[in-house]
Amino acid sequence: MKTICLYFQVHQPFRLRRYRFFDIGTSEYYYDDYANESVIKKIAAKCYLPANKLLLELIEKFGDRFKVAFSISGIALDQFELYAPEVLESFRRLADTKNVEFLAETYSHSLVSLTDAGEFSSQVERHSERIESLFGVKPKVFRNTELVYSDEIGSAIAGMGFEGMLSEGARHILGWKSPNYLYTNSINPDLRLLLRNTGLSDDIAFRFSRRSWDQWPLTAEKYVKWLKKSGRNDKVINIFIEYETLGDHHPADSGIFEFFRAFTEIIIGKNEFKFSVPSLIIQELQPVDTIDVPYPASWADEEKDLSAWLGNDMQNEAFNKLYALRELVSKTSDNKILTDWHFLQTSDHFYYMSTKVFTEQEVHKHYNPYESPYDAFINYMNVLSDFTRRLKKLVGSEESRMLQVERLLKEKDELIQTLQKRIDQLQETAPVMVGPVGVEENEEPGKPALKESGKKVTGKQN
Repeated sequence: MKTICLYFQVHQPFRLRRYRFFDIGTSEYYYDDYANESVIKKIAAKCYLPANKLLLELIEKFGDRFKVAFSISGIALDQFELYAPEVLESFRRLADTKNVEFLAETYSHSLVSLTDAGEFSSQVERHSERIESLFGVKPKVFRNTELVYSDEIGSAIAGMGFEGMLSEGARHILGWKSPNYLYTNSINPDLRLLLRNTGLSDDIAFRFSRRSWDQWPLTAEKYVKWLKKSGRNDKVINIFIEYETLGDHHPADSGIFEFFRAFTEIIIGKNEFKFSVPSLIIQELQPVDTIDVPYPASWADEEKDLSAWLGNDMQNEAFNKLYALRELVSKTSDNKILTDWHFLQTSDHFYYMSTKVFTEQEVHKHYNPYESPYDAFINYMNVLSDFTRRLKKLVGSEESRMLQVERLLKEKDELIQTLQKRIDQLQETAPVMVGPVGVEENEEPGKPALKESGKKVTGKQN
């Protein structure tokens, strides 16, 4: 029996407001609240709420026979709490069914795994704790931002205690191998890998409502036939897509919700398929081989590399200048600075600077707030300049205060040492009192003492 693993990514960035050069040093707030609230509420109405309602109906109808997995970025969770708490509540209802698994990822939906191991670990831990606090279960499986994966990243994730990780089933990685099996990390074989079936995932994610596609319209029956043809001995077919596919990238009138409902019912009605989630799959299946990924891969574009985020000089300059601040950030506990630090790391900021000619990524274009990659770069660098100014000023004042505290502590220690020496000197010259004052031990009161304090008596006294 083939296993179908349905996984959805949920993420939206905090979009930056128009921040000009003359704003540097005069304004410390960087975000377009109107745009962020508008986008979240718009997608909530078109996708998150109706899609969650559909999933809940399917779970109530089919019980344990229907399961799905999500990863929701910490940045998205923050926005749900601010702008659409009803979305967060609908995810809690899904979590209560125990048929939905929530995966870990980077809190900021960042590319930090490429540059800073300490910050990477910190973000993963923070995100896992947030998921556990919201949904009651600590994640066992990890999904990196944009499915970015390499041997070293996988090994680091295994070191954090995760049992499995998602990755892209890219052709240049797999070669002749099929993505429809379970694999392991080449450095640490304890980490199980689930690989995205690129073709079958993109048929829904990008091509579903494209009328120029030679397979349009895509029906549930046609899609299930493709699943059956995937390979007689295939064990798991991983369909990994953005959640906004349902209702936003493909609007409701495209038939996407009807397709998804019919697809689910057909799969459950056939004895040759079953739905499952990553943590169960890695327990049930045996890995068939290791996968070697020496250089980071992603799920973006035809290249499946990092070029959508770090493919030109503007992107690399912004990325490098951002993470050059990591050491300074580690020296402060200021909440405003730390919040901006997390929001500025979101990978979307670098994606907006891309000069690539997108094909299947055109569905994302209407959420890009900039007229050109250059505009995105200038705006981000203006924000980053002000953030750097604030950070250096804050850390400088904090370090100055620390130096002052250290000086005061040093002076206090010196004073204590001086007083201790004085006490020692006084103790050395003070009279030695033995027994009751003025009475030698074992003498009868009222008789002259045989000794005077501080003097040793020798010879016989008359």
